Amino acid sequence: MTAVARRACGAALAVALVAAAVAPAQAEIRIDITRGVVEPVPIAVPPFDGGSADGIPYGRDIAALVAEDLERSGLFRSIDPKAFIQTRLPPNALPRFGDWRVINANALIQGRAQIVNDGRLRVEFRLWDVFAEQHMAGVVYTGDRGGWRRIAHLIADAVYQRITGETGYFDTRIVYIAESGPADKRVKRLAIMDQDGANHQLLTDGSSLVLTPRFSPTLQEITYLSYYGNLPRVYLFNIDTGRQEVLGDFPGMTFAPRFSPDGKHVVLSMAKDGNSEIYVMNLSTRVQRRLTFHSAIDTSPSYAPDGKSIVFNSDRGGSQQLYVMDSNGRNTRRISYGKGRYATPVWSPRGDLIAFTKIHQGRFFIGVMRPDGSGERLLTDGFLVEAPTWAPNGRVLMYFRQEPTDATGKGGRSRLFAVDLTGHNEREIVTPLDASDPAWSPLIP
Repeated sequence: MTAVARRACGAALAVALVAAAVAPAQAEIRIDITRGVVEPVPIAVPPFDGGSADGIPYGRDIAALVAEDLERSGLFRSIDPKAFIQTRLPPNALPRFGDWRVINANALIQGRAQIVNDGRLRVEFRLWDVFAEQHMAGVVYTGDRGGWRRIAHLIADAVYQRITGETGYFDTRIVYIAESGPADKRVKRLAIMDQDGANHQLLTDGSSLVLTPRFSPTLQEITYLSYYGNLPRVYLFNIDTGRQEVLGDFPGMTFAPRFSPDGKHVVLSMAKDGNSEIYVMNLSTRVQRRLTFHSAIDTSPSYAPDGKSIVFNSDRGGSQQLYVMDSNGRNTRRISYGKGRYATPVWSPRGDLIAFTKIHQGRFFIGVMRPDGSGERLLTDGFLVEAPTWAPNGRVLMYFRQEPTDATGKGGRSRLFAVDLTGHNEREIVTPLDASDPAWSPLIP
């Protein structure tokens, strides 16, 4: 399904809450994901009741995708369906909780997927605390049949939020650079997919080099840098219409711009007279305003979620380090003081952390620190790991990992990975081609 069709399906989705008979309230399942490493919660997700023959495949596939989403988060452990004692769960009947306790399921998802009279798909689910025999959540979704994957992601988000207290991130997309060809003739194309790698689509044809895509806060547009005839240009790409618009010609620009939180401005690094400085551009007037005035190289700006501050990297202190300034360019202060060099900072959507790439003793690291520079933690490392991007809930990072080439010049694959803030749940996001420079979307409206 195209990005346009997928978004239209989401816009047509109807949502309603469902009620259920509940037992007296007891202490319910809860995951405190701020504690660090946690033991995954065993959860059972049997196939949803199909109602009729045409609903059975949807019930089976939706349940499987919900289980995959939750398992991939590292916070849940999906129980093998072969262990299930109760193999059929009528949607309007209470589960046989004893059967689920025997196989150590802490949580249970009960659902139904059916084709209704107008030909659309109606999906309902209930989340149960097995040991407390308590109903925790329930929602009904109605939409086009082609949107069944999105419904599954929404159910996983609802379960994640109910048990962790944090917003989910499964109903999102990733834009990235798809790479192919030999190292000396690399073809780089703009690509988009769901956060789990499904619904993959190439957005550009590879005739021009593209770099560093970024989502707008409204999800509708992507900004990226493209070299057309060796001239670097910044483009705005409308996901719904496929329309591309030149934002401007910026000779010598180092990085593509990032949107401000309100989507009205972009902040970018631009080289003039051999020196890279940070500028902000008003998207309505296209007027540029310079924010930094220093003989050093200032690059990689990223807004705080409240729009009041900008983090960037600069070698003004003698080596590449991270700095924070007010959004008007004033009150600049250094925040990184660890060993090594720091690059590609990006502010968490929650505002509590800044992710970065660190280079030390020939090794690359992905890490996080607080906006004042305290609490630095390194989450993963490798020959080359770079370009972190945040999930919209600020609990997971995606980045790309490149392997070294061998003596014959072969190898050097570039792939996408995600890791949570504990650094213990690192997983590859499989793509059809090599991949780099990911950018995570906001939640799809």
